[in-house]
Amino acid sequence: MIRTKLSPLPKDTKVPNHVAIIPDGNRRWARSKNLHTLKGHKAGFERTVELGRAMRNFGIHTTTIWGFSTENWDRTEEEINYLMKLYHKLVDDYLTDAHKEKIRIFHLGRKDRLPKSLINKLTDAEKQTGHYTKFIVNIALDYGGHDDILRAVKKIVDKNIPSSEIDEELFTSYTDLHNQPYPYVDLMIRTSGEQRTSGFLLWQSHYTEYYWENSHFPDFTPEKLREAILDYSRRRRRFGGNDAEAHFKFKPEVIAKLELNWWRLESVPEGTRLRDYAVSHLVEQFGMSKTLAKKAAKYMVEGALEGKAKKWGKSLEAMKQFYQLVRDEIKLAFEPSLAASLQVKLWREIENKDDIEKAVEARHTARNLYAEVYRMSVYQAAKLAHLRVLANIEKNLAEAGMGDHHWKKAQDYLEKFYFALKERIA
Repeated sequence: MIRTKLSPLPKDTKVPNHVAIIPDGNRRWARSKNLHTLKGHKAGFERTVELGRAMRNFGIHTTTIWGFSTENWDRTEEEINYLMKLYHKLVDDYLTDAHKEKIRIFHLGRKDRLPKSLINKLTDAEKQTGHYTKFIVNIALDYGGHDDILRAVKKIVDKNIPSSEIDEELFTSYTDLHNQPYPYVDLMIRTSGEQRTSGFLLWQSHYTEYYWENSHFPDFTPEKLREAILDYSRRRRRFGGNDAEAHFKFKPEVIAKLELNWWRLESVPEGTRLRDYAVSHLVEQFGMSKTLAKKAAKYMVEGALEGKAKKWGKSLEAMKQFYQLVRDEIKLAFEPSLAASLQVKLWREIENKDDIEKAVEARHTARNLYAEVYRMSVYQAAKLAHLRVLANIEKNLAEAGMGDHHWKKAQDYLEKFYFALKERIA
């Protein structure tokens, strides 16, 4: 398996405390490569160890990996025996890392059906690492969410605990994730394009953020894990309460008209009118003071004009300054250099495009840009990206002399874009 250097997370990324993975698709991965399905499991186990190290490098305290469910006993004897051998090696590999990195190992799941040698190995690993606190790795073998809850209920009943004493904290103390600093899952990742939880960590996932990955698990690289963490970082977690982050108060129809005027004045190389429109646009969109908007508008105009002249390096530097000012004003944890590079990339990819089918890359870039700046998932940003690219296509058609009705369509798409944006971040 090829190892590549892992890109660091941008500054101010909100890293989850507890990440759980449902590693789906080992067998499908193998079949797609004309390999025996057991080879898929081997590749998946190698990936598991690699991802565990990446998790810790990213600063994730607790990692839970689902290796074998309570329903997996229905598989063939050959497959089960092979998996049990791999679990022995997995524990050994984790134990080696555990002593180096101060990782505490836990086994989640039933202990009466797994091979005795494996239970002994898991118990020994738990004992050897019981004093470590820096990281936690949970290995879920013969685990099911319903089974976890049922076993907790039975323990409470066996202890004759009166109902008046049972609350969430007490119940959690009888589940498999008891006595852990982060028993509740922040981010759950499922690979292979499946979009269900299969009951994994039911009690511990009532406010979990989910991330569905199309790749089969052996292809879920640390770099793809990084993307999942970034996607999580962009989400607003309200836990049933009010949003603690500031709300945008712009009027979509007003800001759309301002942007259209900005677009129609782009042919003016340097001008007060262009700068004035940019200032009005920023005051409306971000609620900036006029003083700050003037400074930001200088960079925004410079970035746009340098881009129009195809001086992309200068455009990028100007947009970095612009996004730095925006970030300082709206207090969102995006990375200015990343936002600037995505903005310039979008300008380059949408240039001269006159059809939505020709703008696939631009839509992808726009999606990542809005997810980064406005702190939302890429799934949530997809609609915004589509509308923005449609508006730009109409702009291109209007500038190419195809008729003023394209300006009207551009304004309509811009309004829809800003309505969708406000709906998502309000």
